[in-house]
Amino acid sequence: MSIGLIGRKVGMTQVFQDDGTMIPVSVLVIQPNTVTRLRTADRDGYTAIQLGVEPSRKLSKPEAGQLKELPKVAVIREFRVDDLEAYAVGQTLDVSLFEPGDLIDVTGTSKGKGFAGTIKRHNFHRGPKTHGSDHHREPGSIGPGTTPGRVYRGSRMAGHMGDERITVKKMRVVRADLDRNLLLVQGPVPGAPNALVLVKKA
Repeated sequence: MSIGLIGRKVGMTQVFQDDGTMIPVSVLVIQPNTVTRLRTADRDGYTAIQLGVEPSRKLSKPEAGQLKELPKVAVIREFRVDDLEAYAVGQTLDVSLFEPGDLIDVTGTSKGKGFAGTIKRHNFHRGPKTHGSDHHREPGSIGPGTTPGRVYRGSRMAGHMGDERITVKKMRVVRADLDRNLLLVQGPVPGAPNALVLVKKA
């Protein structure tokens, strides 16, 4: 378990290496994160660091009471860690945690696709289009008849597609821009532009 940071996905671009190789990268903007709370095993049953980012004008009374004299932040997330000695409430963490070549895990919420059929959602094959067939994109049989006489739980069917929490593991950091608080990661990151992402070392 390692510390991570809260950021947002900006979009994608490309970076050219010295030998001319082009690398597609996702651009993540990671503003400095503030340590808002330390979770200890004695009090909370586990050890974790609570981070906050992005200023907020309006907070509920419980949130305001928890932050007290700390900066008022809109987004708060926790990261499980093994040791709390290197961290303190009010401390600021930034992109300097990562260096080019590091492997990271990026967690985000995938784009929502609405209601989708089985072909789009689960890559089913379509039915025949000729010889009197009338089930071109239908799912077909969904279960046996007499035994067990029901549909098995978890059967793949049409339904809500996307808008799920997804973690892409072992993505390589291409560049860390401390001046602009940017992290360039090789490959695609889940989510739409401006989507919230959690980044931590793999």
